[in-house]
Amino acid sequence: MADITYRSKINRIRTFALSLVFIGFIIMYVGLLFRNIEWLMLLLMILGTISIVLSTVVYFWIGMLSTRAVVIVCPTCEKQTKMLGRVDACMHCRQPLTMDKSLEGKEFDEKYNSKKKSR
Repeated sequence: MADITYRSKINRIRTFALSLVFIGFIIMYVGLLFRNIEWLMLLLMILGTISIVLSTVVYFWIGMLSTRAVVIVCPTCEKQTKMLGRVDACMHCRQPLTMDKSLEGKEFDEKYNSKKKSR
């Protein structure tokens, strides 16, 4: 059986937003390498700025989503964690979690959060 590591949805989205910031900086840095070709430098600077602005939007969105998340205590590490959807993973120890009694004891599958799978 393969060792599957689960990740919290909130942490996954925050990691994506952080990567957008770094990608934006890298794109802008590459733009500086093309100072002689002004239109290319300008295009890369604009794309980098858009990436950074998009990361700000994603951070704002996950912040708003995080305020609606259910705060629970993980039974494994006994730390507080936030849970989105029917199934999620602990932010600290990555333990699969659910608050749905019908899913207890079943194999962890993030598809339980989709509306199609829940029917």
